[in-house]
Order: sequence, then structure tokens, then C-alpha cells
Amino acid sequence: MSLTKDQVLLEYVKCMKDTSYALKTYLQTYDNTVSKFVPLELFPDQITLLQDYEDYNENIALKYRQAGVSTVTAAWISKKLGFARKEKPEKILIIANKLDTSIEMANKVRMFTTQWPSWVNISIDPNKKSTKHWKLNNGCEVKAVATSKDALRGFTPTILVFDEAAFIEADSDFWSACMASLSTGGKVIVISTPNGNDAIYYEIYDQALRGMNDFKITEMYWYRDPRYTKDLYFVKTDDAIHYLLNKEEYDPTKIIHWTQKSFDERNFEEAKELINNGYKPCSDWFEKMVKKLKYDKRKVSQELECNFLGSGDNVFDSRLMQKIRENYLLEPQNRMLGNQLWIWKEPVIGHKYIMGVDVSRGDSEDFSSFQVVDFDTREQVAEFVGKLPPDTMAEICFKWANMYSAYVVVDITGGMGVSTSRKLQELGYKDLYVDGEDVNNTWKYNPKSAEKIPGINFNNKRVQIIASYEEAMRHDFRIYSHRLYNEMDTFVYLNGRPDHQKGRHDDLLMSIAMATYVGETSFSKLNKVTDQAKAMIESWSVNDNNSVRENISFNPVVPNMMDRMNNNNNTVSSKDYQNYGWLFGTGRR
Repeated sequence: MSLTKDQVLLEYVKCMKDTSYALKTYLQTYDNTVSKFVPLELFPDQITLLQDYEDYNENIALKYRQAGVSTVTAAWISKKLGFARKEKPEKILIIANKLDTSIEMANKVRMFTTQWPSWVNISIDPNKKSTKHWKLNNGCEVKAVATSKDALRGFTPTILVFDEAAFIEADSDFWSACMASLSTGGKVIVISTPNGNDAIYYEIYDQALRGMNDFKITEMYWYRDPRYTKDLYFVKTDDAIHYLLNKEEYDPTKIIHWTQKSFDERNFEEAKELINNGYKPCSDWFEKMVKKLKYDKRKVSQELECNFLGSGDNVFDSRLMQKIRENYLLEPQNRMLGNQLWIWKEPVIGHKYIMGVDVSRGDSEDFSSFQVVDFDTREQVAEFVGKLPPDTMAEICFKWANMYSAYVVVDITGGMGVSTSRKLQELGYKDLYVDGEDVNNTWKYNPKSAEKIPGINFNNKRVQIIASYEEAMRHDFRIYSHRLYNEMDTFVYLNGRPDHQKGRHDDLLMSIAMATYVGETSFSKLNKVTDQAKAMIESWSVNDNNSVRENISFNPVVPNMMDRMNNNNNTVSSKDYQNYGWLFGTGRR
């Protein structure tokens, strides 16, 4: 239908002022269910997203799979291109983890751009029309690139779009360079489903929540999408997958159905309150999607539930991490050695302590660390992390291992730990774990053990050690350190191998995992030996019961423990903590 000049002018102004109207009136998208192009329909969350694009220069969209965010974003970009003035053209740069992904969005933008009516008067420049980089006759450009150091070279965008941002493998330097490339008044749009605590998408989202940046968060949840919620209902459960697989275990009278409510009648603040009270939203579409994802909790969390904590390849379950965050984390009672040493509990005579030691060169990105755990109470009691050479690390460990009378296990895999172990031997420390020893007889003196290098070959037992620690955490082993928690939060499976995310650390995690592993594999068995010995001694007929009691009070794991603890020169007190600050020239802080 042809329009008069006056009608064109009115329509032009209307489209400029109302983006939702423009997109719904003039654009179409391909619908696979009917195998044809249909008018672009927008539901409330998508309209909110478009308005946020208009109102804010920095936007981040939290979305579920099939939310249509990429499609709506491409449509919005096409309008920006079509209605741009020649003297102020738009330059769109689309960045994704893969070139194919960014090209796919660029193709969506191109498809929508060609749909605008003739009176918009735009067309693609025949001299610049590759799939990766194309121009319009009004001077606007669209460029699609993959993540690389050269992504921004020779191109200054006015709108920068990160598609599937959580899957982009880049560091903060790349992000800083991207932000610096925006011209005055430029916009940046970050789109993705969650993928754990990645270095770009999660950090932007987390900082936006805490008011540390200017990004506007637009949250989109599947239960607010009219396409997928005609039979929406809520069921009280900790795990939607468990419900879908075990419906017979749930009382159907306690399920809250919203089927009788039309979409316009639904109060999503009420839905949010239900979710906060332990209910999970479900529908036929949701159940079908869960089946397609093979009931994979991580995939469901990532693709459907917009959940950061459970969406990555995290080694530690999201519910476990939530339990630790809400119930265990504590500020240390004492901070020493320039805030590198944190103490939660002082030594208790008679308790069995284990010190796990992870050693670095002291001049690299890695840190040296130790953890002290109380095997009797199953908790973390002390933690150190700092950049130290191996011999200095040995001196620190020697002082605090003596303080706790700890059984010490050192990682000697990379060679740095060997220097620390040997230095500990030179200093006269005897309670050192030796890999390959018969744990049932560790408390018996073995002259040959002196020929071996004390320590554990971590990489040879990496999976078992991490698995042992994860199991200990599930059985109420308590950690208190925020530093350790942060390392656990970014510890993931990389190509099937448990490891830290790029740019993160795992030094504290490795040291406490060694301690718990040795505790579970050595101390538990030694306790059985001790119990057997006590039973045997108590069955003997002796005249001096006091001597028997003395004999059965010994600690088979740490043979020198009682001697040191009973030595008046080594009485444990808070003052001792201050005295050991000499190593760094600092005391208690």
C-alpha cells in the first residue's frame, strides 16, 4: 500500500518514537512451527528489553534459551541502521566466542534491514556486502568478529554487541579494550545464558547488582513468556528435575495451578514470591525442554533457570556452595603476617591437626599456601597464602606446624615442594607425610622412610584428592575462609579435568584438599589401629593402672605432639601469634 508524503512523515515519526510499534508493524521472523514468515510479535519482557536499549547506554540481558533475545536485538539494531542520519551513521560491532555465532547475528540484522519499507530508503552497498562486514547506502556498517586481540583493529563502533558473552574466553584486558573503543555516547549490549562465574558476563552482572558499574540488567525468565506457559503451575521442591522424575512422590493437592489465569491476569511478583518460598515453576514446555537436555542439572540451570551458580562445569554443587555461603563463612579471629595468615581457632591439646602445603616459586602468578585442619572437629582452623620462595615457605610452615603439632603433607609434584620438604627436615620437623608409606603403620618408625622425599605427588592422585575433599564438604566438613570459598566457586571441569578457571587460582583449595585426603586415608585407618591397641592394652592385667593410662594417651599420628605441647617453652597462647610476625616484620593486625 502506497502512502502519501504526509502519511510517510507521520509514520516515520511514529516509528522513531515507538520502537515496539515499528518492529511489530514492519518486521517479520521465520516461524519453524508453521514453516513461514510471521509478524514479529513481542511479549512484555521483550518490550521492556527494547525500552532499556533505548534508555541506557550499557545493557546486560539475563535470558533463558529460546527467549528470542538475539532476534529482538537484531531487529532493534536494524531499526537503528535504517533510521540513522548520514551525517551520524551507526557502526555495529558484533563479538561472540565463535565467528559463526557473530555472523549468525549479523545475518539476522541483515534480514530485518531488508524488510523495512521503501520510504525508509536504505539498501546494502554492493561494494561492501560480505557476511562478516557490510555497509548501507546511508554510511552505516555492521561487522561480525570472533574474540581476538585484533577484533577492534581499524573499527570504532557506536554499538558494541557481545553475543553469548558468558562463553567468550577472554580476560579483563580484552573487555577494557572493547569498552575503550566506544565513541562518545556509544552503547554496549551484553547477551547470554549463564555459564558459571565466567570472567566477563558474570562479573558484569554481579557488579551491576552491587552498583559497581552502570549496566542496566534486564532479567528474562521463561515462566513470564506467554508462548511457554499456557499450563503454568508451581510445585514445592528443591529440585524441579527430581519432581519431573518422581511425580508420584508429590502431593497433587499442594501444586499451585495458574492455568485458569490468562496471561494478562498473572501477577509475576506473586510468582517471584512463590519461588522465593521454595516453589519451582513448571509447564509442559519446560518438561519437554528438560527431557531434551537429558535431565542434566547443569544444562537445565544454564539454559532454562538463568542460574549462575549451577550453570557452569562447577566441581562443587550449587546447593553445597549456597550452604557454605549462608552457614559457614566467618571472619578470622586473628589476621597476621600482613593479612596473609588467618586464624579462626587456636590449638587444642590432644586434637589431631593436619597441614596441607602447596608451594610456588614465589615469583609467578601462583601463590604458596597452607591450610591447617582439625581432624577431630572436622573444620578449617588456619590459612596462609602469599608469594614466597620455597625455603622461606618452609620456615613459615615450621613455625605454625609446631604451633598446632600438625601432621604436614606437602605437594612435591612440581619440584618446588621438594625444597620445602627438605628444608623442613633440616629444621628438624619429623611429622611429615611420605607418599607410598603403609598408613596402618605410619606411627611406627621406619628407617627407610628417611631416604624418601616427604610429600605427595598431587597430579598422580588429583581426581581422588579433589573427590575426597568434595565428599568431606558434603558430609559437613566446615570451612570459614572467604578466600577459599572464592576459589571453590571458580573451580570447574576443563576437558574433564578439575581445574581453576582462566585467570583464577586454586592454591588454597589444593592445600586443604591434600589435608582432608590424608586425613581420610591415613588418620581414619590409624584411629582404628589405635582403638585396637587400646583394647589390647586394657585387656592386660597390670598393677600400675596409671602407667597404662599414660601409654594409651599417646597420639600415634603425631608422636612428638605431647612432648611439644607439654614443653613450657612452647605453651600456646595468643602472644605466640604476635611473636611470629618477625618473618615479615609485622605482628597482629
